[in-house]
Amino acid sequence: MTILVAGGTGLVGSAIVRELKRVNRDVVGISSKDVNLLDRDKTFAYIKKLNPTAIIDAAAKVGGIGGNNAFPVEFLSQNLQIQSNLMDAAHAARTEKFVFLGSSCIYPRNCPQPIKEDYLLTGELEQTNSAYAIAKIAGIELIKSYRKEYGYKWISVMPTNLYGPNDNFDLETSHVLPALIRKFIEAKQNNKSEVTVWGSGTPLREFLHTDDLAKAVLLCMEKYDDAQQINVGSGVEISILDLANKIAEKVSFSGSIVMDANKPDGTPRKVLDITKVSNLGWKPTISLDQGIASTVEWYLQNK
Repeated sequence: MTILVAGGTGLVGSAIVRELKRVNRDVVGISSKDVNLLDRDKTFAYIKKLNPTAIIDAAAKVGGIGGNNAFPVEFLSQNLQIQSNLMDAAHAARTEKFVFLGSSCIYPRNCPQPIKEDYLLTGELEQTNSAYAIAKIAGIELIKSYRKEYGYKWISVMPTNLYGPNDNFDLETSHVLPALIRKFIEAKQNNKSEVTVWGSGTPLREFLHTDDLAKAVLLCMEKYDDAQQINVGSGVEISILDLANKIAEKVSFSGSIVMDANKPDGTPRKVLDITKVSNLGWKPTISLDQGIASTVEWYLQNK
């Protein structure tokens, strides 16, 4: 009864591996060092040999606005290859369950809030990350297609903005929360008087700790069986400026915050409707204050 977690050393995958071990499940977490999922033949050979009962696909090329905007070819092409190679290999091995992890960026830029699963493909995407979003939408469609054609109980889970240990803190490619943690810590360490934050500071976002997501993923794998993707979020939103102030406070940075309005804001507001996953019996347990504090501590110890 082996569960394979692809991307098992990354932000999301490592949290899922930790949770599976906590509940005493037989889990194998892999990274690109174990098998290159862009290599179709090697992916097929690995899945055939391991023959897992379930695969959780947390492997992806990910990044923030800067990375998505600068490298759309890589974000589209590599993610399409990774997810299709994994799903096709899972089909060849007759893997019983497959959980495809996507992103809330699949939804239209200006759709009603909070965002229901039904809003997919009802409007234009945010252009700064449309390539990545299209790849994830294609993954949802491939899950649906495998369910329809072969009767698999495969599912798609769409998380909101995530953070936690093992995050990417590279200022060129990371998401907003880990980037701000690094910026404010380094500003404090170097006695800088100000920190520059991208955009106007007005966009609203919700954030979810990966330990909470991991519990939701396991619950969905056991209890959810539907072709439509299922949202997982905190249900709590905060402006980017308020987030910056909160992180500055957590690291005791007393300088000023300067907004760079020449940088893109991305989607103006994005908070998920989590009714479906809540009805399964899940709710987040880690507050944003708790999560930021623990992530700051992890960064200081590991970076």
